[in-house]
Amino acid sequence: MSEVSESNTSENAEGSTKKKSKFFKEAKSITLIIILVLAFRSVFFEPFKIPSGSMIPTLLIGDFILVNKFAYGFKVPFSQFFGDPIYITGPNSPKRGDVIVFKYPQDTSLNYIKRVVGLPGDTVEVIDKVVYVNGQPLDAESFEGELVMKDMDEKFKNFNLRFYKAKTGDHVHLTQVHMDNVFLADHPREVVPEGHYFVMGDNRDFSSDSRRWGFVPFNYIKGEAMLVWFSMSVPFPWSDMEEDFTFRPWRIGTMIDDAPGLEN
Repeated sequence: MSEVSESNTSENAEGSTKKKSKFFKEAKSITLIIILVLAFRSVFFEPFKIPSGSMIPTLLIGDFILVNKFAYGFKVPFSQFFGDPIYITGPNSPKRGDVIVFKYPQDTSLNYIKRVVGLPGDTVEVIDKVVYVNGQPLDAESFEGELVMKDMDEKFKNFNLRFYKAKTGDHVHLTQVHMDNVFLADHPREVVPEGHYFVMGDNRDFSSDSRRWGFVPFNYIKGEAMLVWFSMSVPFPWSDMEEDFTFRPWRIGTMIDDAPGLEN
């Protein structure tokens, strides 16, 4: 009886050891996969969802975008969690007109997305809704907004909007202004500090940007927005607006700055 008991005990111990070994191997594999995925998001590409209308008509509420995290240089994975990111290559300065995702300077737990208008050393001012950089107005010509309005979020359709085909740096894109809003018609001339950027939303009169809270430090920039990989708007149940569920398959795969009727 003792030999059988000892044999059973040995088999049970061996089985338990194999189970533990298998568990640790699986745990290591899962941990490695998680680390690789997080490292990929930290260094290469990361998806974001657009929650507000500050970048309309370029980006709509409910657009899911892909952000190029190495657009301005390769970073050491996870270095941004311990302070300023450490760059392996670069860093390279954003170009005027780039659409960037960055940490909101007044609350770094939040991510914002805007367009770069002013580079370090530039002077930026707004006069009667016209943006001036270094004393020159940004190129902008009136644009027929009928096609844009078809995709427009309901909350903006009843405003007196005017659309423009603008050129910011090498980027050709659309902007819109609310002609009845006089509060953001002007902004005093400012000089962009070294290592900082002046950013604005393409939905000029519905954007909280550098006109309100100041400049974006370079080390707060996460990357450059590349494309829309999905687009779906789901109304909030507590919203007072009469909005419908909206799925926009025609926006899937479109590059940033692409817009109906706009040829770059």
